[in-house]
Amino acid sequence: MIRPTLLALALFSVINSAAATPDSPLPHSPGTPYAASGLADRIVLTPGANPAREMAVTFRTDTHQQASQLQLAVALDGPQLAKAAHTLEGTQLSLDTENGPALYHQVRLHDLQPDTAYVYRVKGAQGWSEWLQFRTAAETFKPFSFIYMGDVQNDILSLASRSIRQALRSVANPALIVHAGDLVSQRDDLVHDDQWGEWNQAGGYNYGMIPQVVAIGNHEYLDGTHPDGSESRTLSPHWNRQFALPDNGVPGLKNTTYVMDYQGVRFIVLDGTAALDMGTLAEQTKWLENNLKNSPARWNIVVNHQPVFTCARPEDTEPLKAAWKPLFERFAVDLVLQGHDHCYSRVTSEAGRAASRADRASGKVQGPVYMVSVAGSKMYGLNDRAHLQPDRSAEETQLYQTIDVQDSRLEVRSYTAAGKLYDAFDLERDAQNRNHLSEPVKSLPAERACTGTAGPDGYPCSSRGK
Repeated sequence: MIRPTLLALALFSVINSAAATPDSPLPHSPGTPYAASGLADRIVLTPGANPAREMAVTFRTDTHQQASQLQLAVALDGPQLAKAAHTLEGTQLSLDTENGPALYHQVRLHDLQPDTAYVYRVKGAQGWSEWLQFRTAAETFKPFSFIYMGDVQNDILSLASRSIRQALRSVANPALIVHAGDLVSQRDDLVHDDQWGEWNQAGGYNYGMIPQVVAIGNHEYLDGTHPDGSESRTLSPHWNRQFALPDNGVPGLKNTTYVMDYQGVRFIVLDGTAALDMGTLAEQTKWLENNLKNSPARWNIVVNHQPVFTCARPEDTEPLKAAWKPLFERFAVDLVLQGHDHCYSRVTSEAGRAASRADRASGKVQGPVYMVSVAGSKMYGLNDRAHLQPDRSAEETQLYQTIDVQDSRLEVRSYTAAGKLYDAFDLERDAQNRNHLSEPVKSLPAERACTGTAGPDGYPCSSRGK
């Protein structure tokens, strides 16, 4: 006699093997699992320009919840949060997608106290969300750690979520999560709303408790055509609904560029796609110069999607390189965090890794460190320079990075999605306020790369050329 459980599993296997043939894949998401409901979802916390005093929350509901309501309180040690909270109102924008109509709500939080734990919850037509807790930044320098993620973009829930969740498990109390663009792949996939649903599900409640510092990638723009037949770029309608960013960026690009000071670190977020394809390079360059020139921060970090030095494409991103690299060097930017290339590289000298090694040995000051990383499953093959120019590179590898910010040291660690330490370096600040790079871990895994058609894990290489 066949047990019911075994019979059900057998039937499930037969049904799925019949439906999921290579020529007839399963639907991206059967039905509408990411439709809005009477409970709030897609709750995201973003920092204000001064995250010691300002934060913002966005969330989604179905259209029955017309009011944008949030309850906020200073965190208590006990359970009486509702009694301590007061209600704030915000604004909303509608969005109708393949998953049906929804309302996106935005509530900006002002007049917060520095270095203080707060709790909040948001309202759906069928009730309040759970209480979510965050901490404001300190007003002055204070050590902290944050996570940096390259492109998530593809197989967001099934594969990229592993990188995100491993990163969250590896850092005891991350103050921020920095995303270097291409959070989704919507330019290539018509199911846009499902992808944003997967992105939110991959990070879950963490995205509502840890401020998200997001740079926009080319895949957050939608392709179109001008009347003359030339290609156009239109900002995804999800972007400014999903993220309430500081309103202090380049005029005309305040949805995608901004600056934020967090406990002694200035984060400057740029929009490489608009600079390259929409004629805004000059305006962004002037704005970048002003924000570096006037930076009060101990450390300066730039986040942009398209890399100055590429590890996959035949040529570097020459317009950005010509305009921005001199500013990074003149104002001693510490880190440039990038994505786009779907490989890993860490460049400290344009002349290559041998020159960089010689500079370190002689005690020379190190310029900006340019990093490229990828968190998701889409892989590009390494270019001819990737084994010579970067201090370290990787192909066919999902990664995440942790950055520990100290008074006179940045500790940067790159891990594979399996949790293995892949790269490690420290930037040490000397008495003259100059950086020296050291590599404290002497035994790292061999650099990962495909050999012919074989990948480094023993399976066929999935990396494709650019």
